[in-house]
Amino acid sequence: MRVLLSTLLLALGAGASSAALAQNCGSGGGATACLVANGAADKVLLNWTLSGAVNGLEIYRNTSADPTGRSRIASLAKTATSYGDSTANIGTPYWYWVKFTTAAGSYNSGASSATRGGSCTPTAVMPWVNVNGSWAQTANATVSLGDAAVLGPQPGSGGTWTWNGCGTAGGAREQTIRPTAACTATATYTNACGAKTLQSFTIATAGAMRNITSLQMSKEMSPGWNLGNSLDAPTETGWGNPAINQGLLNAVRAAGFKSVRIPVTWTTHVDANDNIDPAYMARVTEVVKYVRNTGMYAIINLHHEGSWLDNVFYANQAANNARLAKLWTQIANNFKNHDDYLLFAGMNEVGKENAPWGVPPQQEWVDVQNGYHQVFVNAVRATGGNNARRHLVIQGYFTGIDPINQTVLPTDTIANRLFFEFHFYDPYTMALAGESPIYQWGALTTDQSKADNWANEAYVDAQFQKVKSRFVDAGVPAIMGEYGVILKSEYDPAGFYRTEWAKYVTHSAVSHGIVPMWWDNGYQDNHQFGLFNRTTGAQYFPVLIKGIVDNAK
Repeated sequence: MRVLLSTLLLALGAGASSAALAQNCGSGGGATACLVANGAADKVLLNWTLSGAVNGLEIYRNTSADPTGRSRIASLAKTATSYGDSTANIGTPYWYWVKFTTAAGSYNSGASSATRGGSCTPTAVMPWVNVNGSWAQTANATVSLGDAAVLGPQPGSGGTWTWNGCGTAGGAREQTIRPTAACTATATYTNACGAKTLQSFTIATAGAMRNITSLQMSKEMSPGWNLGNSLDAPTETGWGNPAINQGLLNAVRAAGFKSVRIPVTWTTHVDANDNIDPAYMARVTEVVKYVRNTGMYAIINLHHEGSWLDNVFYANQAANNARLAKLWTQIANNFKNHDDYLLFAGMNEVGKENAPWGVPPQQEWVDVQNGYHQVFVNAVRATGGNNARRHLVIQGYFTGIDPINQTVLPTDTIANRLFFEFHFYDPYTMALAGESPIYQWGALTTDQSKADNWANEAYVDAQFQKVKSRFVDAGVPAIMGEYGVILKSEYDPAGFYRTEWAKYVTHSAVSHGIVPMWWDNGYQDNHQFGLFNRTTGAQYFPVLIKGIVDNAK
């Protein structure tokens, strides 16, 4: 969230004899202008606040409050917020309007009156906001939808207050608001001699964080789908997929999926000090909103971050922890006001680089990898806002199942907000090896030479039971963050066994309390995982998609 500077507009002088009107606001075309006029010895100074988009501004005045016959005295840039009328006659009361133009037409602020002459000095106003019981000296605040905040500018005594916007009303200095959308509240302070000061408060709204456990949330997330080979590529289109669009996510939701894992690689978009490119951060945010617009859950992570995280040695631990914390602090701050339909996953498939597959990890490697999880949780929670209660995902060593007993859950500041993630591609010869003739699977196998049936139905159930016993039964739900089988059209053109594998694995996962998330890399070609056309959202394999969705119920 970009934090705006406080808007403090002070007039430079007002005559004691000025006709000090209350703050005057006018709205139209999605914009609002609030105007105050103060008389000084050499001019009448106008100040105003604007909310909403405007295309142009004009200043009008008259010697009465009747706008009929008023005269235009200035045309200003749309960004202007003040104007000095040095042509006003000394001692003559004038009424002023700000006329603003939007795409829908032209509208006016209310009239505000002042008289040139005198030496009354406006009083400085200091903005204060109370959110969640804590006062802060600021004119900008974020309030969770449905929650209350108190606007309480200073000075605390003397003068009078008038308000406009965010549901404010009356003349009390402290205003309790309960915003249902982003809004701007404008206060006008009129001191004892009639000089007025304008103060605006910019209020953003954060999504609501429900009081539900991760285990409860997990029951709403199956099945899931991966938006792979896009934001995890060096550039979004660098691996051949088109730019992500809202229509694609709409199609995924319409097919019956309920959550989307968005793999994101960040270190290809940082400077020498690991500061994330704001444009890239904005694009990731946009894609997250595409998912949220559909009502699905979204998970973002650190995906292909190079070999630095895989240097799981004590000697590298401090430097890696610092880098991991810096990245997650930036990411978490950017998303701190998003609701709980957004989850963070700390990493992806991290373990000792080039370690022989299947060899039990050394304790040093596991210690460092477990330590990453604590750094991740600490960094996210420290950013506050909705991140104090956000649901977080940690992974086992190399996101495998068999090393899970070596996984140490991080200490958290809030209970029941952690998920455990693993990936599943067994048997490898069927799921990932394009050169392998293995394509049959399970009880329907007709040729044992074409199947690796050590990884049959019983094996799937036994593996998932390990996850259930270790985590789900302890209140920590599991996410199968990636699973899938490549298409082998040279052996199984209709993808019959692929579909049977997907149906059984999906059903077994859900029955063991695990959220299955199909790995989709976007490609329809042979030996690939794609389910949806990334441009149109059309389904490449409707029978397979239906098998996944139906067996997640």
